[in-house]
Amino acid sequence: MEQQESLSRNQDGNETILIAEDNEQVRKLAEIILENNGYSVLAAEDGEAAMEILQTSGGGIDLLLTDLLMPGMNGRDLFLNAKKIYKSIKVIYMSGYTDDIISPEQDLEPGVYFIQKPFTINLLIDKVREALDS
Repeated sequence: MEQQESLSRNQDGNETILIAEDNEQVRKLAEIILENNGYSVLAAEDGEAAMEILQTSGGGIDLLLTDLLMPGMNGRDLFLNAKKIYKSIKVIYMSGYTDDIISPEQDLEPGVYFIQKPFTINLLIDKVREALDS
């Protein structure tokens, strides 16, 4: 009998996470998973919309969860711009196309994490907690 992953692991996060993801299904799923684990979530369909949220949110955003490859502003440029507004923001890049972009074995700068798509619920929750606690 297979055991299903629950959308909630009772991690009781209380931070605010901004998701920037152009795939609506991935964005909505990540939003549900994170909200079910106590996080406040803001969501944007691309880098430009995420920048607007960053500039107008008026509150602290602790983590940026962003697709690396999006139309318009990519995830790396989004993070560099986000750092100008929120100096201590952390980032998790996510991508299904990593061959020429980034490898999980590659050393990333402090505060920068990576998750391969598709990801499991547990992997997303664990990676978010790891990034926020770093």
